[in-house]
Amino acid sequence: MSYKENAVSPVIGVLLMLVVTIIIAAVVSGFAGGLVGGQKAAPSMTIDIGIKNSGYGSDSMIQFVVNSISEPIPTKDIKIITEWTHNSTVSGGNITAAGLNYPNTATSSSSSSQYQSPLGFGTTDVQKTSSPYDYSQYFGNYTLESGTSMKNSPYYWSTTTGGYGVSSQYVYSTGSSYTVDTSIDGMQAVLGKNWNQLRAGDVVSVKILHIPSGKFIFSKDVMVED
Repeated sequence: MSYKENAVSPVIGVLLMLVVTIIIAAVVSGFAGGLVGGQKAAPSMTIDIGIKNSGYGSDSMIQFVVNSISEPIPTKDIKIITEWTHNSTVSGGNITAAGLNYPNTATSSSSSSQYQSPLGFGTTDVQKTSSPYDYSQYFGNYTLESGTSMKNSPYYWSTTTGGYGVSSQYVYSTGSSYTVDTSIDGMQAVLGKNWNQLRAGDVVSVKILHIPSGKFIFSKDVMVED
């Protein structure tokens, strides 16, 4: 007696393999598409930035002014990254984020002189221009919208209390409220220590990272003014 074994035709076998391949490709494509679709899109904005260092606290500052923005952006969702070089031996920069080294500004042991820079203006009903600042003005607590601004200046007062430029130009002096190498004012918090080495014509790289999307939404080289 003889026996016959029935087998699938080679053509049918190839077709089955193609069907399986197509199904797998569709599943992988759908999964990848879901990942991309679930990622938060980065907002867009235009900002004017000014950095001034006259050597005196009264008219030195860093200021961000929001001209336009695609949607309100909570400052807790961004990081400000600065980097600069004055010459071959002096360079610096800093990363500002909500809660990072909080408070990142502390000019004395007084709680009224400790806060999170840069301060927000035009975002709340309370707009204090001197300490104690309102908690809603601390970086991380306010939202960027068109017309809002972020700003800080170096600490200064007098030769008695200490600060920037009160004894000599471009120099921090220790006093009853400010201690060199211990106190940190709003300019230092954003630009890093030794920022006072910057001079007119030096360039500061400023980038803003949108944390939810992981993308930079602003990048500019800003020239220091005096």
